[in-house]
Amino acid sequence: MTQTFSGGKHVPGHKELSRDKAVRNAVLPKTVFIPLSQHTGAPCAPLVKPGDMVKAGQKIGESQSFISAPVHASISGTVRAVEEFNHPVLGRALSVIIDSDGKDEPAFSSPDEKTVGSLSREELISIIKDAGIVGLGGAAFPTHVKLSPPHPVDTLIVNAAECEPYLTCDFRLMLERVNDILQGVLLVKKILSVNRVFIGVESDKAEATRLLRNKIVQLKLDIEVVPLKTKYPQGAEKQLIQAITGREVPPGKLPFDANVVVNNVGTMLAVYEAVYQGSPLFQRVLTVTGSIVREPANLLVRVGTLFSELIEQCGGLTEPAGKLIMGGPMMGLAQSALDVPVIKGTSGILVLSKEQARQTEESACIRCGRCVEACPVNLLPSALSVCGEARRFDLAEEYNPFDCIECGTCTYLCPARRRIVEYIRLIKSVLKR
Repeated sequence: MTQTFSGGKHVPGHKELSRDKAVRNAVLPKTVFIPLSQHTGAPCAPLVKPGDMVKAGQKIGESQSFISAPVHASISGTVRAVEEFNHPVLGRALSVIIDSDGKDEPAFSSPDEKTVGSLSREELISIIKDAGIVGLGGAAFPTHVKLSPPHPVDTLIVNAAECEPYLTCDFRLMLERVNDILQGVLLVKKILSVNRVFIGVESDKAEATRLLRNKIVQLKLDIEVVPLKTKYPQGAEKQLIQAITGREVPPGKLPFDANVVVNNVGTMLAVYEAVYQGSPLFQRVLTVTGSIVREPANLLVRVGTLFSELIEQCGGLTEPAGKLIMGGPMMGLAQSALDVPVIKGTSGILVLSKEQARQTEESACIRCGRCVEACPVNLLPSALSVCGEARRFDLAEEYNPFDCIECGTCTYLCPARRRIVEYIRLIKSVLKR
């Protein structure tokens, strides 16, 4: 039986565009534009200056703040500049621009595997921190912080749901790197000292579920693969915890308040690569897709590569783009230009046609209740949207806007085409001041 959470909605997946495309290496970029802020928390200060020679995996940015993650060069070459450049989330951000020397020399080497088993919890966390690993599901929260909860937890959940439409990079990783992912899971299990480990996979990824279960039996691991109902937003942390454990994370609280830590499946692979291969997080697998992308693909991409280059490597577009999104259509971020770089949190590049991106005029709320029924965190999205539209931020506060996870289900279902999530984001920004 598949497990799930209350609320949510099945939305068309469009995953057939890329789900059968094996991961391939993107062409090594001639120039990368690496932002010094790619994570939740404090931005990094540059450790290099124009003219410096760097190698792939060399640390080029770091912060002394606990909630932060260092940034590494993704190619070997010469630092051209340290200056403001386009950023897919922040608009503009201080970035290190590196011109490739074509050699792709690494600044790291694999440790002796025999020593990995003797590493302590503290040593493993230090390796993860130095590697700049963040959550690769989209939030980009520093992993070393998540693995240092303020009190012991009893459960680790590996998020392999990949509920966002169009994206298939996690699915391909499970098929192609299953052994390495499971080794990463064991490392995190050791760090957290937990006995209960679950991997949650949506039921539309039956091949991945079978492969994971077979490998777990073969390796005699104490890990349970949990099939989940294919429903959006099944991959959201609190909804995943509810579906798998039955526990509810209280409003305003975090997963560790329910004695759970949740990590994305791609993050588990990054942990494995950092510990067993000595590799920092300077590249990731992402999906380039959309109905007008000539050859949708799953690519292993260097951080700092421009979106435009990756779209060209997928054969370009069959018609002019109507919208460019980093991530998926539900929670992704629309981009105003093609010359933005891949960052650690870039799980996908989605290009929609002008017809798909066409905006319809919104009308007044008709009180149908669809958004209320589907809200995964039991809010009243319709009331929040009315408050936002009327700029009644004082009233909006009574409807708990900060509990909203901005999944977009309400906007997707609204027959009046109201931009509900936009109103809620406005409310949050005003109330935070």
